[in-house]
Amino acid sequence: MHKKDLPAKIARWALMLEEFDYEVCHRPGRQMKHVDALSRYPIMMISSHDITQKIKDAQNKDEFISQLKSAIKITPSDEYFLKNEILYKLHKNSELLVVPEMMQREIVLHAHAQGHFASKKTESIVSQEFYIPRLTKIVQDVITNCVPCILSSRKAGKQEGFLHPISKSDQPLDCYHCDFLGPVPSTKKCYKHFCTVIDSFSKFVWIYPVKSTSTKDALDKLNLQQTIFGNPSKIITHKGSAFTSTEFQNFCQDESIEHIRITTGVPRGNGQIERMHETIIPVLTKLTIEEPEKWFKPVH
Repeated sequence: MHKKDLPAKIARWALMLEEFDYEVCHRPGRQMKHVDALSRYPIMMISSHDITQKIKDAQNKDEFISQLKSAIKITPSDEYFLKNEILYKLHKNSELLVVPEMMQREIVLHAHAQGHFASKKTESIVSQEFYIPRLTKIVQDVITNCVPCILSSRKAGKQEGFLHPISKSDQPLDCYHCDFLGPVPSTKKCYKHFCTVIDSFSKFVWIYPVKSTSTKDALDKLNLQQTIFGNPSKIITHKGSAFTSTEFQNFCQDESIEHIRITTGVPRGNGQIERMHETIIPVLTKLTIEEPEKWFKPVH
């Protein structure tokens, strides 16, 4: 190889070695396994003495795991075993650390934070070294509430074309955007959805827990709005059955409200409320991640 043929990355090394007499020899990759050994050697994702010791301490505080460890000492198990007083689970020829409940989210968070991976990748990383029951659900909850992931996510695919613009109201409570959100985990009172109302001018939001997405539930909340604030001159909704029913049309006609229905399949036609739903979902999830069925508390 002549100097003029040297790539820039190699040229600087060639200059450093000019003072030596040497011969460049090619060695096939199959003969270089010892060189690649360290970079190719599989290591666990967060294998460290500190983490292991922390899990050991947490296992000792976990009532179920403590009972299981005591049982194994009396009657050995084919599925679980103890090593240095730490409980492991045998799974597909792998020794997995059994993670107590108090540390499960912490382990998943640590794995996800390595690269903010998607669910399957995060789950794969955790399952290389740890055993966590219901791992899939915990991973999904962690990713749903990951702030960097929420901030960096963006809509993919083909974008819709231009829409006919709706003129902005010039005073508060003149125009409402209305929609349903859900279903969500059912509460003790059987609330399964939200009815969301947004004032077009002030962007103020009302979130009402409702039991269904029926016309009755929509009108109940609009009548509540009417009692407190009066009627708007316009209501913007999608073309769902709750808003296209005769009962809803009669309500708008009787109250002299102009009903504007957005184009089917184009959610950004009611962009204000769709954007608000993108905010409501992760915020409520974070506030109620320990007790999802109590999502109504922050709403009230």
